[in-house]
Amino acid sequence: MSDSISARRLSAGQLTGQTETHLTYHQQHLLHREMQPAFTALQQAAAIAGFDLRLASAFRTFDRQLLIWNNKFNGTRPLLDSNSQPMDTSQLTELEKIHAILRWSALPGASRHHWGTDVDVYAANCLPEGTKLQLEPWEYENGGHQAEFSAWLNQHMEQFGFYLPYAEERGGVAAEPWHISYYPISRHLLQQLTPELLYHTLNASQIAGKSQILENLDNLYSKYIENICEV
Repeated sequence: MSDSISARRLSAGQLTGQTETHLTYHQQHLLHREMQPAFTALQQAAAIAGFDLRLASAFRTFDRQLLIWNNKFNGTRPLLDSNSQPMDTSQLTELEKIHAILRWSALPGASRHHWGTDVDVYAANCLPEGTKLQLEPWEYENGGHQAEFSAWLNQHMEQFGFYLPYAEERGGVAAEPWHISYYPISRHLLQQLTPELLYHTLNASQIAGKSQILENLDNLYSKYIENICEV
């Protein structure tokens, strides 16, 4: 299990998804180079248990996260409520819209996917033919097509260094049973992603809702970024 001194620190550009020098390719996705061996071992264990563990999402750039954010803020991509249903945003204030987005999508620069230590996973052989993966909680809950895989993952991922930062509802980010994090490295990186660094990153960007985000950043940071489940 990797936990080298160099892996514990990232530059500002690496932390915020603007530099990729800490990453390596794995099955057409980018992962933190010191997390990749542990993820490979997890995949191999899953295969032995009968699950074709695949990546739905791994590293995501700042620009990609910014596009997702701006499309949701500007209404070209739907906002979902706590039940994964599209919301009517016509009556929402800018700040209410920001909170609605943050239930399911991170601020650009604040996504744990920037680090390469956090990935979204599923079992391809459990996905019914002709079905598109939605990455919604019901798929991983009892009766969902990923339920059996999710139960196996919850039981075995810890021995490979992984955990669920959004295992349960905590009043911030919605529960994400597909989002696993490599704790030996990610625990150090969260401490480095300070509100100050995030403020400067967002202030220099073309993010929609910028003034309200920056004005409320301390509250947004505590509610959606540092408010995660314990290992």
